[in-house]
Amino acid sequence: MAIYFVLVIVAGYLCGCLESGYLVGKMNGIDIRNYGSGNAGSTNVLRVLGKNMALLTFLGDTLKGFIPVMLVKHVLCPNVPVLADEPVKSLIVLVTGFAVVMGHDYTFFMKFKGGKGVATTGAVMMAFDWKMGCASLLIFIIVVSLTRYVSLSSMTMSVFLLPEMLIWHPGRWDLFLMACLFCFFIVWRHRTNIGRLLNGTESKLGQKVKVNGDQEEKK
Repeated sequence: MAIYFVLVIVAGYLCGCLESGYLVGKMNGIDIRNYGSGNAGSTNVLRVLGKNMALLTFLGDTLKGFIPVMLVKHVLCPNVPVLADEPVKSLIVLVTGFAVVMGHDYTFFMKFKGGKGVATTGAVMMAFDWKMGCASLLIFIIVVSLTRYVSLSSMTMSVFLLPEMLIWHPGRWDLFLMACLFCFFIVWRHRTNIGRLLNGTESKLGQKVKVNGDQEEKK
């Protein structure tokens, strides 16, 4: 059974390394990591390149989380008897999703400097359990509507993964541990945002970053 876990971890990580924000930036003649927050996620793409490019980035980041998890859940597990047992199936599905997020956050060809894994995590949860996915999306929308801080909304969404897992998958402490890992890495990747939130300098949704030739303007 261990070989299947190794397989999905490697495959998931490589899928996560398909860095949408970086590719979209290159399509527009820039390295997105040199502008705005320096992050390769859709929020920074929105600030630097606008709504259309941000939507394209978001789509890429969600699909690379959703598709691998769905393939493992509905193709690999049903066809491998040792993985068809529900407890094992649930765990390997989440492990796959977590590997994708790690590939997104720590992309090897970008010197392990990727995105923050929010959209990808949301897509993984939607594929794993649509109830958790919908709850996460709703929490994100509510918080960002009230505060206009994407970073705060992202971290709040991640923290709520813990009670959601306890509610919809009670007694599955292995899955709860996985939820803790998803939460930890989202909060950890937002550690600089936390400082800016505390001192009132965090950018709000809709703020723009000017790109002037070769000049960089990081926030």
